[in-house]
Amino acid sequence: MTDFLRRIRLPLLFAGLLLLTLTFMLVDRNPAPGAEEDGGWFDTALLEVTAPLGRFVTAPAEWLGEIWTSYVALLDVRKDNAQLEQRIAELEEENLQFREALVASGHLARIAGMRTGFEVPLLPSEIVGQDVSPWFRSVLLDRGRAEEVRTGMPVVSAGGLVGLVTATSPSASRAMMLLDRRSAVDAIVQRSRARGIVRGTGAGEIEFIFMVRGDDVVPGDEIITSGVGGVFPKGLRVGVVGEVNAARSEILHYAEVEPAVDFGRLEQVFVMLARGPTLDLLFGEDGDRSEAPDADEAGS
Repeated sequence: MTDFLRRIRLPLLFAGLLLLTLTFMLVDRNPAPGAEEDGGWFDTALLEVTAPLGRFVTAPAEWLGEIWTSYVALLDVRKDNAQLEQRIAELEEENLQFREALVASGHLARIAGMRTGFEVPLLPSEIVGQDVSPWFRSVLLDRGRAEEVRTGMPVVSAGGLVGLVTATSPSASRAMMLLDRRSAVDAIVQRSRARGIVRGTGAGEIEFIFMVRGDDVVPGDEIITSGVGGVFPKGLRVGVVGEVNAARSEILHYAEVEPAVDFGRLEQVFVMLARGPTLDLLFGEDGDRSEAPDADEAGS
């Protein structure tokens, strides 16, 4: 008996599937005109069994379809995000360059207003290095003899006087700043015309030394170059007087000076392509050397 059933199991399975197919065909046929729309108990039972089965079969397919659609959409979103991030980075870089250009143009406008009292070509230069010594204050510039920079030429910024070129090479130069303890600039008080020397302390500060008693020097006075000595042109802004120490018993009177230039934020300077007559006498009209004389010697 067992062998007989094993032999006919395939024909029985085929006959069962055929019977089930015929049953579905009869159930799905259109009702006759005038017939009731609701089926009998067999149709109802068959629908109750096949509906959940259909949902069970189709749900995984729909779920996989939704996952695939979401994955494809997510790939597109990632691609769009990458393009947007790249565009934002480009716009930020352009914005930074535009802001830098506006700042530079503002500096140029202030420089043009500052040099109304004299006509000297100004060569823009970037600061590419700085002396880290606590005793000497100098900066390295990216312009040299190839651009007509010579030792003894004044260096200015949008705020005022920065210092003096002290050494040159074909493509670079070094400038001693006012803060250097070797720096000395003949200057006057713009309001009272009191004359003195502005010296660097070597500690990031400058001071105004005046020797004539009775000179009118008060906090808030503007200090400018006097033009005496033939090193710096007359009228360059140096700084503003702070506290004044003018004791009657002292021959020399001192005044603290707030520099016109913010040396801590200095990025761009301008080399004045003209050398004073005193330095021309020292170096010759076309001469130059690797180091300039001390500012005390040049400024006296």
